Amino acid sequence: MAIIKFENVGIEFPIYNAAARSIKKGFINFATGGKVGEQNGRVVVSALNNLNFEIKDGERVGLIGHNGAGKTTLLRMFSRVYHPTTGNATIKGEIGSLISISLGINPEFTGRENIYIRGALLGLRKKEINNKIEEIISFTDLGDFIDMPVRTYSSGMQMRLGFSVSTIFTPEILLMDEWLSVGDEGFKEKAESRLNSIISSTKILILASHSRALLQKTCTRILWLEHGTVKMDGKPDDILPLYFKQPAKKEDLSDLSNQ
Repeated sequence: MAIIKFENVGIEFPIYNAAARSIKKGFINFATGGKVGEQNGRVVVSALNNLNFEIKDGERVGLIGHNGAGKTTLLRMFSRVYHPTTGNATIKGEIGSLISISLGINPEFTGRENIYIRGALLGLRKKEINNKIEEIISFTDLGDFIDMPVRTYSSGMQMRLGFSVSTIFTPEILLMDEWLSVGDEGFKEKAESRLNSIISSTKILILASHSRALLQKTCTRILWLEHGTVKMDGKPDDILPLYFKQPAKKEDLSDLSNQ
């Protein structure tokens, strides 16, 4: 059973050595949606505050909000990269992230070696990778390039490698920042098929997106963040028209009909 439960959760980031504080405050206010204050002579950014919600098995939750509203910070809390400074966050279930799928890949190592590096960053044990490595290599369509340094790869080949490793297992909780579109047309078709299979199998999906059509098609619930707090929490049909401030166009939804 997977569950995410936040009770009065908040997170603050102290800014040390903040000379010319008024200038820095002005910049932070402009660049983020969080609140800026002072504690013990330090500038403190309150990125998220007073979050209260529960996400259960079967839910597909879309995150919306302007740039700086707190979506990325919240995704990092879901993935346990950040921990709350106030409140209590309960996260039960294996986490999988399709954010920054090339993170950790070393251009000087071969594709095969990078499978182990990327897999380790995803929390996979060497034995698990050994059991899946031939399947991963086959899916990449890299052929003999799998034993060449990644610096010899095109950007599309690197994306294929990162995607193939990152999607080899289905997590209980899947985190995404926009929909992934990987590689050339030949690879894209099977990548889309695998991605759809993972999304349908995962217990909880969290998707941050600026695409109304994608959110409408994929999600059963929307969390609207504004200035680090939840402004609205409810069904896509209730929230998306308010956020986008206009009715959905039929042609917008038809753009996703093949996903």
